[in-house]
Amino acid sequence: MGLTHHSVGIRAIDSGLTIHKQFKNDRVIALAGNPNVGKSTIFNGLTGLKQHTGNWPGKTVASAEGYYATAKNRYVLVDIPGTYSLMAHSAEEEVARNFLCFGQPDAVIVVCDATCLERHLNLVLQTLEICSNVVVCVNLMDEAARKHIRIDLKAISQRLGVPVVSTVARKKRDLSALMEQVDQLIEKNPSSPLTVHYPPEIEAAIAVIQPHLPNSCADPKRRRWLSLKLLDRDPSLLSEIAGCYGDDFLENADLKAAIEDAEAGLLAAGFPPEKREDAIVSSLTKEAERICAGAVTFQIEKVSAADHRVDRILTSRVAGYPLMLLLLAVIFWITIVGANYPSSLLSQGLFFVEDRLTELFIYLHAPDWLHGALVLGVYRVLAWVVSVMLPPMAIFFPLFTLLEDSGYLPRIAYNLDRPFQRCCACGKQALTMCMGFGCNAAGIVGCRIIDSPRERLLAILTNNFVPCNGRFPTLIALLTMFFIGTAGGALSSLYSALLLTAVILFGILTTLGATWLLSKTVLRGVPSSFTLELPPYRRPQIGKVIWRSLCDRTVFVLGRAAAVAAPAGLILWLIANITVGGNTLLNHGAEFLDPFARLMGLDGVILIGFILGFPANEIVLPIILMAYMAQGSLAELPDLMMMKTLLTDHGWTVHTAINVMLFSLLHWPCSTALITVKKETGSLKWTALAAVLPTAIGVLICMLTTFLFGLFTP
Repeated sequence: MGLTHHSVGIRAIDSGLTIHKQFKNDRVIALAGNPNVGKSTIFNGLTGLKQHTGNWPGKTVASAEGYYATAKNRYVLVDIPGTYSLMAHSAEEEVARNFLCFGQPDAVIVVCDATCLERHLNLVLQTLEICSNVVVCVNLMDEAARKHIRIDLKAISQRLGVPVVSTVARKKRDLSALMEQVDQLIEKNPSSPLTVHYPPEIEAAIAVIQPHLPNSCADPKRRRWLSLKLLDRDPSLLSEIAGCYGDDFLENADLKAAIEDAEAGLLAAGFPPEKREDAIVSSLTKEAERICAGAVTFQIEKVSAADHRVDRILTSRVAGYPLMLLLLAVIFWITIVGANYPSSLLSQGLFFVEDRLTELFIYLHAPDWLHGALVLGVYRVLAWVVSVMLPPMAIFFPLFTLLEDSGYLPRIAYNLDRPFQRCCACGKQALTMCMGFGCNAAGIVGCRIIDSPRERLLAILTNNFVPCNGRFPTLIALLTMFFIGTAGGALSSLYSALLLTAVILFGILTTLGATWLLSKTVLRGVPSSFTLELPPYRRPQIGKVIWRSLCDRTVFVLGRAAAVAAPAGLILWLIANITVGGNTLLNHGAEFLDPFARLMGLDGVILIGFILGFPANEIVLPIILMAYMAQGSLAELPDLMMMKTLLTDHGWTVHTAINVMLFSLLHWPCSTALITVKKETGSLKWTALAAVLPTAIGVLICMLTTFLFGLFTP
């Protein structure tokens, strides 16, 4: 049952996250698990709308909290980031580890996938090393049944020494049973959770350190875990230990000597750090095998037969890439066709409001400059960005999330892993690249899923080479006017989608080239290994997918873009209306840039349009039209035929259209994307490179096409 009260208390967790309690006696429950196990579905099913999100202090990783009440207790559920292991290699895994180890939750629910339970027990065993109050939630039991997998939950529970509950996350009854088990666990703790035993050499090292730990760490289970982790000398973990127990904890002379003795003993026994970690992982794997032996049975010939047949097609070298591009073209076609009407309707509504605002300013006898600055500048640019940006995002992001929810996106990463590996990058970059189609800022945030800092930086710096939906209107308009025709209709939209896919394919190839260039110069290194799980194909939850994509992605991106577009509108109006020597600042800028722009096959108006469109790519083409028409505010023509006539009258050719599309594809990121790069990297140097790299490549390619056109045209 849900909570109806609204009084709020605060609990500050040692890991840094502030937990918002509704009642003083609320219990804090951590919800942990590997990615793709249905953890978020369980969290959403339990908490409903009783949730709020924030960020972990000092991290760019989002946190989610929700509330749930049983007949006996009230709970605050904390949905920690998905992680395969508590041996952290990324910001998300560090957050998960730190909260479980130092956050002092009252209990932990570890969600596992019933179809591959043995592999997921790795996280369960590591969690048991630091926390006794653990409930193992074996989710996706319906998929296990479909694959003829049988699990003896009682045997698993006896071997682990903690409660094990089966669930199908969509069933409220299963979730209620899960929380009833948490109730029992809270009231009477398990007596003997399983302890994993490592090779004798490592156990001996633990025994050397453990007696010398300060009394501030009294829990025997935690003392054993800390003794093991102090041998790793992980800087991030040592920092958290100091934050939890105080700096004096690690400065204890006896403890330092004990660690050195234990380290010397391990080296003498032939256990250097790299071999030590392998031995620990091997022990966890063997323990998981022992626990599942006889308790998990399945019919090999029937398991995943349908999934394997589909995967043989979707991940094959012959069919995988064409099907991937075809699916991309279909998504773009749906986005193009579906966004036209709502975009037009939204534009009419917003500009109707503009007319009413104009009437209000006239009624108030406001000066013309104030009306121009606020209505024709700030409001018009903001309305333009919203009407052009919102409908495509509201279509693209749910489609993208449906692919994610169905299990197809990991197959895309699998297909593209080989070319990214050849560029010394990570296959997960394919996922963040796909997110960039909706918005580059969202794609940059998505780079958090990449473990290696070097490869994460590669993905961030090259995400701009795939066009976001802010650049789609310009690309589609130019493709339609100069390469398809302006007759309209479904066939025209289909051609637009196919040509847009070809343009994007060029962007993907440029992404690979830029990634290779960076990995051989400023970001040298070899690609790291990573776990890429191909989850089973699932039927997406349409309602939750739409809600999640609209709230978590569309509103987030639109909010950032609007915050930048409003002040940009004021600056744009001022530049277009302030005159010096009988000419506007806009025209002066265009004349100044014209000689350089001609080298790129453009003109000064086009180049200044891109520069002034820095706050939002949606306004680049309207700025160009405004300058050509000598108007003081953003201009729009009623149809593409009139637009083409205006452009050709100002010297545009097919060559000009090609170069504008290339520069639109390859130029600097918009302000929202660059702000996101700064937040994700924390570095002005990398933010500057994220702007300079695509711009330099765009300028060079435009100059090259201009040179080639000059060779083959009179």
